[in-house]
Amino acid sequence: MVGMIRARGRSGDPATGDGGGGVGIGFWAEDMSLSRCRAMELEYVRRFHRHEPRENQCSSALVKHIEAPIHLVWSLVRRFDQPQKYKPFISRCVVQGDMEIGSVREVNLKSGLPATTSTERLELLDDNEHVLSIKIVGGDHRLKNYSSVITLHHENIEGRLGTLVIESFVVDVPDGNTKDETCFFVEALIKCNLKSLADVSERLLLQDRTEPVDRQHARAVLAEMHAC
Repeated sequence: MVGMIRARGRSGDPATGDGGGGVGIGFWAEDMSLSRCRAMELEYVRRFHRHEPRENQCSSALVKHIEAPIHLVWSLVRRFDQPQKYKPFISRCVVQGDMEIGSVREVNLKSGLPATTSTERLELLDDNEHVLSIKIVGGDHRLKNYSSVITLHHENIEGRLGTLVIESFVVDVPDGNTKDETCFFVEALIKCNLKSLADVSERLLLQDRTEPVDRQHARAVLAEMHAC
């Protein structure tokens, strides 16, 4: 599996290749194929992840390559009502209202984190473009004015259908912390979530591949039982 790539920048920072009004991202590559791949990631960031961080905010984007087709990965990501399907820090989720833009979910977090609850609003759910966006609107944590966007994109990984996942965010920098400290903390959470998303997706894919064999074995066992 291709490893995760981190991209961070401030709006209007020429070092990141961002002309302003978005998340900066910069790549380098040893061969042309890798360069083209990362140029595509940059284009996706520019297209879907246009955060506009203020002076007291930080913003970042992370990339994950998953060896599972996009429809399978999206079936997990789009479940605004069940983020615990792949997010390891969530123990419970209750959605207020129907699954539509503006719906709010109350999330309970597992022990060990510096928070127990989070209230989050669905900002965008696009099944065609595979885009999910949420905004945190409450909770007993320090992630104020936190917004995130996660997008999925078709990818070929060593001749197999894969999924490129990009997740970006913007958040206030709490008093007493630096932008780097805040980004490091949020990125660590996102990395864990994306790793779990990859693990769950690839495990489900493996189950899909072995299920026909399992059903065939079950039918054979039943046939033997009836013959006895």
